Amino acid sequence: MAARGIALGVDLGTSGVRVAALDAAGRMAGLGTAPLADARAPEGWWAALRRALAALADQADLAGLRAVAVGGTSGTLLPVDAAGRPLAAASLYSDQAEPEAVRAVERCAPAGSPARGATSPLARALAWLELPGLARLLHQADWITGRLLGCYRWSDGNNALKTGYNAAAARWPPWLAAAGMPLALLPEVRPAGTPLGAMDAALARSLGLPPGLLVVAGTTDGCAAFLAAGAARPGEAVTSLGSTLVLKLASEAPVTAPDFGVYSHRLQGLWLAGGASNSGGAALARHFDGPALARLSARLDPGRASPLDYYPLPGRGERFPIADAGLAARETPRPDDDLAFLHGLLEGIARIEAAGYRRLVELGASPLVSVRTVGGGARNAAWTAIRARVLGVPVCRAAAEEAAVGLAGLALRQALR
Repeated sequence: MAARGIALGVDLGTSGVRVAALDAAGRMAGLGTAPLADARAPEGWWAALRRALAALADQADLAGLRAVAVGGTSGTLLPVDAAGRPLAAASLYSDQAEPEAVRAVERCAPAGSPARGATSPLARALAWLELPGLARLLHQADWITGRLLGCYRWSDGNNALKTGYNAAAARWPPWLAAAGMPLALLPEVRPAGTPLGAMDAALARSLGLPPGLLVVAGTTDGCAAFLAAGAARPGEAVTSLGSTLVLKLASEAPVTAPDFGVYSHRLQGLWLAGGASNSGGAALARHFDGPALARLSARLDPGRASPLDYYPLPGRGERFPIADAGLAARETPRPDDDLAFLHGLLEGIARIEAAGYRRLVELGASPLVSVRTVGGGARNAAWTAIRARVLGVPVCRAAAEEAAVGLAGLALRQALR
């Protein structure tokens, strides 16, 4: 018998859509996926969501679903008319804004605002202001949420953050108008997990979902992945060990440090402070391929500290915990023994991770108490042991790595009420 899901999470990515269902105990009931042919095509998002839901229905009983939350790529935007129809292709989170628009934002935005920068969603949105019929500027998750509700009105505080939303004051700040953005074009913002309304019954049936499904405000893919990992209390952190090193720490107080690319999302009554180093898997890949890394790691003694003082980087420049665009990798002297060299590299990245969490705490975040790990590096047992020794706190695998699971967790809170 298929597991019975009561909460649904929808994760919209650049390459595909993933949907996850959780049962009443918070266990995974099923995961459906569908690829995206064009990340800029909103109707493609919708079509992929339909296919992902069909795949999920083959694994889980969806008749008992009570709530759904939608998340998307932070900074992906879409202009729509009053009926929610897209007026242009979506602008992706990584797209560059026009230099003059970037300057307009930076003249008005506070120094620590995440809306600043060459890829600023706010600056990119300024290019659409002359579109005929423009009624609203929506984030990727907002548009799918609006389609579920039949009302393109809402966003959440995390998706809105890089568009200029002031999470601490819980409002769109007045300086946005000075930068050229009419506030009337921006969605109303609610905290992640807030009930927004019931899904249209006819639409629900067409998607294979039960009528009356409650739609709740979602969050960004990064915040959802943090929730999926199982971190929930102050001091609990999630490290992503992919090509780069991304740190996220649950904190009782917000942290902002623009010089280090550090800012905070509001999430479930806490603040999620984060920073990203250029170190990580890409730095290791300069010296070892996957098979060599696995073979040598199996021979490591992680309880013994390496005497090598390395700062591994894939190229010149670092952003966090050191902000230095000219910083060069420190990977010498290189011993003749590859095992000793790898030991030094792994320990060097672990020290960068520890320095990153110390930096967040120095900036005002809650002290580190534990770390969950996602990404390819999470599977390296020797590296995990090295990191636990260097960090001085328990380090473990994440409960789940799918952002859709974190979004389903947001929905589950409302489903159980």
